[in-house]
Amino acid sequence: MQMASYTLSFVPVTLSTRRIFVSGHNGSSSSSRISLSSSMLGKKLLLTQPSRSCFVPKHRCSTKASTVFSVPTSQPENGSSAKLPKWSARAIKSLAMGELEARKLKYPTTGTEAILMGILVEGTSTVAKFLRANGVTLFKIRDETVNLLGKSDMYFFSPEHPPLTEPARNAIAWAIDEKKKSGVDGELTTAYLLLGIWSQKGSAGRQILEKLGFNEDKAKEVAKSMNEDVDLSFKKQGQ
Repeated sequence: MQMASYTLSFVPVTLSTRRIFVSGHNGSSSSSRISLSSSMLGKKLLLTQPSRSCFVPKHRCSTKASTVFSVPTSQPENGSSAKLPKWSARAIKSLAMGELEARKLKYPTTGTEAILMGILVEGTSTVAKFLRANGVTLFKIRDETVNLLGKSDMYFFSPEHPPLTEPARNAIAWAIDEKKKSGVDGELTTAYLLLGIWSQKGSAGRQILEKLGFNEDKAKEVAKSMNEDVDLSFKKQGQ
């Protein structure tokens, strides 16, 4: 499975500090860089300090952050990148939040149940609102996950980036294939992820959805708006 990289944005971030001073080996001030990465999604967060020292108390130093996500695709390496579906920011964030939920529960892997929680943690998509309106909430999914998979040992620490389980990989592959088959322009939304989870019979995510009342009729209702989502961009709001 190939990884396709999408750069989301460069966002100004303000750091508030009482005293920041970075010294080089020769005693002169230099820039400081912090890099965080995710092996599961290829997520990278780069924070770069300005190349000057800040010695003034309560001085606010401006820096920039760039977030880069790589999402799994089923496109062969020699395939055309133009045929790859573009992921929505919400779908990417849902995968990232799913990994975080798996870590919170101290699980060794990121499964379909974790991606399902990630969709609700992101929370702003049409699918997340549909789930909540039908009684499928984040807290209920967490409880059902623990009931189904059990609690992790209190002394166990999950990997920094829990790898995807086979059902989770299959759910993502299903979402990508269905988007490509649709022939509809636009982004791969969280609806594809949800229906990808639903397509994996016997998976933890599907069992939890069934337990909370999600069924084929509701899946068909979600499928009607697979290529639509709420647009919160300032550009669209101004039109």
